[in-house]
Amino acid sequence: QVQLVDSGGGLVQAGDSLRLSCAASGRTFSSYTMGWFRQAPGKEREFVAAISWIGDRTYADSVKGRFTISRDNAKNTIYLQMNSLKPEDTAVYYCAATRGVILRIKRYDYDYWGQGTQVTVSS
Repeated sequence: QVQLVDSGGGLVQAGDSLRLSCAASGRTFSSYTMGWFRQAPGKEREFVAAISWIGDRTYADSVKGRFTISRDNAKNTIYLQMNSLKPEDTAVYYCAATRGVILRIKRYDYDYWGQGTQVTVSS
């Protein structure tokens, strides 16, 4: 069982940066692939980024080059550094966890979810 707590969201202007954090409970955190998803009002929850326990990463095309996912297994925490934010990045951001080393991009592949943190980017 893994419990996830998201934090770090806020209201920023276009072009600004934010760093989201996700703290995980459980002693087997390092064996999980971790991901970030986001959901804007009236839209489906969509994949943003994922990182395996060995550090392999993948990103959605819409954030590639602007967002960076990382993890600190000693702290049971993952991060999402978001730079050059755009109004279309406005959404509730969720971290998620799934067992194994394969990078997953489908939300139904993830077993555990954080409560979400709101990111709002004004133009």
